[in-house]
Amino acid sequence: MAMTTTVPIPADWPTTEERARAVQDELRLRVVDEPGPPPGTGHVTGVDVAYDDERDLVVAAAVVLDAASLDVVAEATAAGRVPFPYVPGLLAFREIPAVLAALEALPVPPGLVVCDGYGLAHPRRFGLASHLGVLTGLPTIGVAKNPFTFTYEEPGTPRGSASPLLAGAREVGRALRTRDAVKPVFVSVGHRTSLDTACAHTLALTPEYRLPETTRRADALCRRALKEATA
Repeated sequence: MAMTTTVPIPADWPTTEERARAVQDELRLRVVDEPGPPPGTGHVTGVDVAYDDERDLVVAAAVVLDAASLDVVAEATAAGRVPFPYVPGLLAFREIPAVLAALEALPVPPGLVVCDGYGLAHPRRFGLASHLGVLTGLPTIGVAKNPFTFTYEEPGTPRGSASPLLAGAREVGRALRTRDAVKPVFVSVGHRTSLDTACAHTLALTPEYRLPETTRRADALCRRALKEATA
C-alpha cells in the first residue's frame, strides 16, 4: 500500500468563489498548447480523489503506469482537510492540494497525467486538468464520465469513433467511444498536449474497459486509502 502524505492547506488558498474565479482567470492564460508526449512511451499517471464529508476529509491517489505495458510502476496517496466548499466549476479548489501532494510523493516522474474530469471542457475553460497542468508544468488531459454542460452528437458505434464536444461553435473536447456500442467518455486538453494526442492516449489506456486504466487504478487506490484513513 502506498504511504499516505498529510496535506496542509496552502496559506494563500482561495476561500471565496470570487477569489477562486479570479485565480482561474489568471492561471488560464498560462495554459500551453503543444502536441504532447506520444502514447505508449514513458510513464502515464492517473489521479483521483475520494471524500469523507462527515470527517471533512479528502484523499488523493496518484498511480504511475508504464505507458507501453500499463503495469503499475509506483503509487502514492495524500490526505487532508477539504479546502474549499462544493461549487460546480470550482472542484479543482477542493482537490488540487491533495492531488499535488500525492504527485510530489511519487518516487518516479509522472509523465502525462490523466485526470478524472475536465480541462478546456469547462465553463471557464479551466478545469482540474488544466489547473493541475499549469501548477506542475506537466502535460495533462481530462477524461470525464459525462459531458458537463456541453453538447455533442453521438459518435459512431465502433471503438475509436469520436465527435466534437461543443461550446457554441467551439470544440472544447471530444466524445470518444472506447468500447464498441458503449457510452463514450469525454476527453479534453489540460496543458501541454493536443486533443488528438489526448484521444490517442485515452484509447491506449482503454484496452479492456470504458474508463482508462489510470483512472480505474487511481479510483481504487484512493477509495482504499480513504477506508484506511477513516478506519
